[in-house]
Amino acid sequence: MARERGLSVIAITDHDTTAGIEEARSAATDGLEIVTGVELSALHEGGPVHVLGYFFDLAAEELSAELKRLRGDRTLRMAKMVAKLNDLGVPATFERVLEIADGANLTRPHLARVLVELGVVANLDKAFTPQWIGIGGRAYVEKHAVPPPRAVDLIRAAGGVAVLAHPGLYFHGRPVPQEVIEEMAEHGMAGLEANHPDHTDDQRAAYAGMASRMGLIVTGASDCHGALRGMRMGVMTTEPKAYAALRQAAGLSRESNDRKSNDMTRVSPKARESAARKGSAAGRAGARS
Repeated sequence: MARERGLSVIAITDHDTTAGIEEARSAATDGLEIVTGVELSALHEGGPVHVLGYFFDLAAEELSAELKRLRGDRTLRMAKMVAKLNDLGVPATFERVLEIADGANLTRPHLARVLVELGVVANLDKAFTPQWIGIGGRAYVEKHAVPPPRAVDLIRAAGGVAVLAHPGLYFHGRPVPQEVIEEMAEHGMAGLEANHPDHTDDQRAAYAGMASRMGLIVTGASDCHGALRGMRMGVMTTEPKAYAALRQAAGLSRESNDRKSNDMTRVSPKARESAARKGSAAGRAGARS
């Protein structure tokens, strides 16, 4: 699918895990490049901040340990949210969430699907409200996460580059605060994901301008989650020059595979599985976790 949509590079940036990257590389065909990636959970004043890491060392001990801790917390958190739903009279089960996740990291969209199955809500969006599992909602449980600057530090210490994902999507309809972006930049953040399908045109322009003023690289991504939000792989990408700049920031050559790189996008493991069934390979996860 990635090749069918004109892509030569994709990054797998799942929430708090690097699982699936090597599998995707093994399945990639026609020279499709798979960039090492992750979407690291950070938190600022109760609001989730998603920090993308690219080109880091998969064996880096400090980052690997933090990712393991974050994944363990997700399991405990999900059990607590199921218990809260049970207290509210909803017959959700942890076992059903595990079945839906099918080995993937446990995230709120998995629980949202349970609520849809049970007829508690009409669709996934209705689950992410104060009534149910929206941030601060009746069945919401805050997850363990690191401060945004710490996320940048972890990625850089692992030899990678850090990029703030979808800065216009913070929580309760607000963007990531300007002071948070500035502090992350002070810690060496390399880029800002201005071009995201859930940003408005005005937001894309505003964040591109902000990145220019701050000396950051403007990136873009489809943030594809497979069928969960429609197979939108490649609807937004990182331009070749920006991709080359990211590689250079990571201490790599500006060109990949000894050739001029094409647009890069990022996708999720479920997207990768869906694409593989169509004869291609790709993968990633997204804004709600």
